Amino acid sequence: MAEPEAQLLRAVGLIEKDTNGDALWVWCYPSVTAELRTLLLRKCCLTDENKLLHTFVFGQYKRSWFYITTVEVQDSPALKKVTHFSIVLTAKDFNPEKYSAFTRILCRIYLKHGSPVKMMESYIAVLTKGICQSEENGSFLSKDFDARKAYLAGSIKDIVSQFGMETVILYTALMLKKRIVVYHPRIEAIQEFTRTLPALVWHRQDWSILHSYVHLNEEELEALKACTGYIAGFTDSEVNSRSDLYDVYVNLADSEITVSPVVKEAMTMGKLHKEIGQLIVQSAEDPDKSDSQVIKDISLKTKEILATLASLTEVSDGNGKPTLNAEALKQKRFPPATENFLFHLAAAEQMLKI
Repeated sequence: MAEPEAQLLRAVGLIEKDTNGDALWVWCYPSVTAELRTLLLRKCCLTDENKLLHTFVFGQYKRSWFYITTVEVQDSPALKKVTHFSIVLTAKDFNPEKYSAFTRILCRIYLKHGSPVKMMESYIAVLTKGICQSEENGSFLSKDFDARKAYLAGSIKDIVSQFGMETVILYTALMLKKRIVVYHPRIEAIQEFTRTLPALVWHRQDWSILHSYVHLNEEELEALKACTGYIAGFTDSEVNSRSDLYDVYVNLADSEITVSPVVKEAMTMGKLHKEIGQLIVQSAEDPDKSDSQVIKDISLKTKEILATLASLTEVSDGNGKPTLNAEALKQKRFPPATENFLFHLAAAEQMLKI
């Protein structure tokens, strides 16, 4: 049973850029902290020097998701002094399609009425009933957008067609809960790519590791460093030199993946990785398979690996948590890279004896 909207939506906000070129917070409901307001001003592209308009961006900061739709104001009698505005939603869940649809409706309402009151009415309708309907601005029904749909919205096939066998590096990094940084100058490319990566470890269905839009800003980096493993997207090429932020660096613009020396040992590739890589490539290159079938194929292989790992664990203490029996692992005489991977996977899954 999905959580009702009232428990998912956190706040709605409005940022305007006026004819003097100033971008300011104008309104929010019920409230947005000063810290988050500063962050969202940075994300909304109206404060950007390069004047590029990004119609929709999303990301996460300290376990709050943000979704921002920005529009240019053209002949709206209701908004004479405003050149652009951004509608911001903060929420507890990852669902870009849902919140993009909802913010678009809020934008149409604001363009027409020029007053936040009408937006607030729609926001409260969605908050309480999960629906807002209007003849001219379109309807929005939040239950049309379930989380699973959002998880499957990206394309694994596109990732594999770009990286081929090297996709297994991303798979391994995700399985071992490593830190992945992705760079591309275009935010849209970053968002599309990074949102799809958690699907490589479908058994976890954990999108909280995704930070699809991060700036090289102290507060943001501190918050990021507090997370165990993550996928973080940056549009600033300087992130390349910040080796303290990543175990695996993906230069999406040049299709290059770099593994940091720090994790070289844990990420040693062997026969098992080659098998997984071939399976990923074969599945993704099959024209008859959909993206979700490819995810399923990878997930079945993952289940096999996890079953092997489970067979090497024992419950030795009172709390009933299985831990890896290192002796049993050695006796299996797996190839060194496989043994190494299973050991590090056990560590990532917190199955090592402390």
